[in-house]
Amino acid sequence: MEDHKISRKKFLGLGAAATGAALFSGIGGNAVAQVLPEDNKGNSLKEYILSNVRLEDGFEYNEKNEVVATKTALYNLHIANGKIKSITTGKSTLKLKTVDAKGLLMLPGLRDMHIHIDKTYYGGTWNAAPRKGYTVKDMITLEQKIIPQLLTDSQHKAEEAIKLMQSQGSYFARCQCNIDPVSGLKSLEHLQAALEKNKDSFGWEIVAFPQHGILYSKSEPLLREAASMGIDFIGGLDPTSVDGNMEKSLDTMIQIALDTNKGIDIHLHEGVPSGKDAIEYIIKKTEENKQLQGKTYISHGFALARMDPKDLEGIAEKMGNLGIGVVSTIPIGRTIMPIPTLKKYGVKLMTGTDSIVDHWQPFGTCDMLEKAKLCAQLYGWTDEYSLSRALHIATKDEILPLNDSGTRVWPAVDSEANFILVKATCSAEAVARLPKREGVFYKGKVIAGEIGL
Repeated sequence: MEDHKISRKKFLGLGAAATGAALFSGIGGNAVAQVLPEDNKGNSLKEYILSNVRLEDGFEYNEKNEVVATKTALYNLHIANGKIKSITTGKSTLKLKTVDAKGLLMLPGLRDMHIHIDKTYYGGTWNAAPRKGYTVKDMITLEQKIIPQLLTDSQHKAEEAIKLMQSQGSYFARCQCNIDPVSGLKSLEHLQAALEKNKDSFGWEIVAFPQHGILYSKSEPLLREAASMGIDFIGGLDPTSVDGNMEKSLDTMIQIALDTNKGIDIHLHEGVPSGKDAIEYIIKKTEENKQLQGKTYISHGFALARMDPKDLEGIAEKMGNLGIGVVSTIPIGRTIMPIPTLKKYGVKLMTGTDSIVDHWQPFGTCDMLEKAKLCAQLYGWTDEYSLSRALHIATKDEILPLNDSGTRVWPAVDSEANFILVKATCSAEAVARLPKREGVFYKGKVIAGEIGL
């Protein structure tokens, strides 16, 4: 195979080669209509060559030094035992089975970093959310009534939600799981069973989330018990409006995390001033406890969108310095998170579905590429460079194929083979146009995607 280096503009006129052919070829002498690359004995391949895969190589600039296009080229990736072992051009000399990517663009795998699949309607009967005007406490009352019914098939629905995430390109999720007096630890047990069934094709973290309030529902003992059951983060919920005592609520959450060596991921819907006060208190406690630095996250954090800009700058700088992250669901609506300001100060940013379809809202698609597009739309990122940067909200450690200077930094040799293949000329086009996920790979395995193109 020749090293075809072409720009995005030229590629638009060519199209992907052999788009009507099967994606996987050269395996056992025939195209293989399987979800996983397999050898001729039906065993999943642990080592193979992914050929004709399109990678980004750099930016093209105009006379004003503005990015106007993205350069790409075709490569071969040697994948073995879940990792990328080499990236080469030309005809591969390795005597291995070959998976032909047919010129599809390779992008980093996506991660859904805030999702509730332990209490979803997805995979069952359609239900719209209740009428407008429900407060968080109203929803707690509703949950106390419906959780016993939801628990009857929550494992099955969680499994269906995992399939949906995989189909949209996500190989990993941070799952928020109810820990409350009504469900006890059953929601957690059912969620873990669903995740365990998918351990070879999906990765995860779990937040023990006191949906009914730590103090409001007296859930501290349950949270401590959950902490011994393989979870990763201790959660919290609106310490003033729900728990009624900001410092006591946050201190309880933080102490459980410190005692059990877990991270923190708190749902904070409160605005200004109570939400701002809570964020400043979390910053103070993170400064005092190095164990929490790099392991503390604020989900939603709507107060950040409502602060005085000068206050926001100071808070964002402290959060960036302490490794406090923000997980935003990037809604279209009145609350537009200040992602550019947070990014300016190095605040870790992630996004997630939140709810697929449940008693909170019915709009979740599990498409993190769509979240990147929403981000670009909200902030007016319409040019090639800005669109390419928008992808960062949906990938691990905000990694992008090209760094800000246009140097390829992903994929890298010895990194895990977690990626998607799409019909697009570059990441900017993928963000803007939301192409179908033709292949979704987790540690070298294809976990989703149709074979026929």
